[in-house]
Amino acid sequence: MRLFGLIGYPLSHSFSKGFFAEKFQREHIGGCRYDNYPIPAIDAFPALWEEPELEGLNVTIPYKQAVMPYLDELSPAAEAIGAVNCIHRKDGKLTGYNTDVIGFGRSISALMQPHHTKALVLGTGGAAKAVKYFLRERGIRYLEVSRKAGDECFPYSVIDASVMASHTIIINTTPLGMYPNVDDAPPIPYEFITPQHLLYDLIYNPAETLFMKKGAEHGAVVKNGHEMLILQAEASWEIWNG
Repeated sequence: MRLFGLIGYPLSHSFSKGFFAEKFQREHIGGCRYDNYPIPAIDAFPALWEEPELEGLNVTIPYKQAVMPYLDELSPAAEAIGAVNCIHRKDGKLTGYNTDVIGFGRSISALMQPHHTKALVLGTGGAAKAVKYFLRERGIRYLEVSRKAGDECFPYSVIDASVMASHTIIINTTPLGMYPNVDDAPPIPYEFITPQHLLYDLIYNPAETLFMKKGAEHGAVVKNGHEMLILQAEASWEIWNG
């Protein structure tokens, strides 16, 4: 039996467990099991690997950074982003990866056009780090925007007509608009959005956030984070079988 799973705390609802159970059944993948491991502290992590069949783990809140000192190696993306959400045991070594950047990149790339050369990244959390890594790899310049200004982060007040005109990719990495607060949206000047814009929301519940709705009303291409979620899970499976 090949064993995989998810660590985090709490794990009251897990996309990953349901996804892989369905995948194993749909694709007739036998001899595999995916379990949840709701460990209350990261110091319980090493004991999980006493299970000889355990080949890989996904990592969710609050351990994406805390798990890193326990690993033997990091992929270049995981090291640069400073977060791990996938671990593979091979030849006795534990290697950490970040599949958020893979899922996001594969999802947004299909929508990108030649005029999409600059981006606004709304938010400064862990998800924003994966987004920024992808943009750097693609040579896309970006401004990071948040309610609080910082050394490399600008307040929403700087976003005017000229900034909107030049930054035609807008990515929401904040929880603004997530269920149940569906009437929230990042405070950008939506009136300056055009059909040249691409609005990507990492939120997937609701399927159409207010951020997306306001963009679509001005002709922008919009997309939510559901496909990214699926693609990052598929990327984990590729890593575990690579």
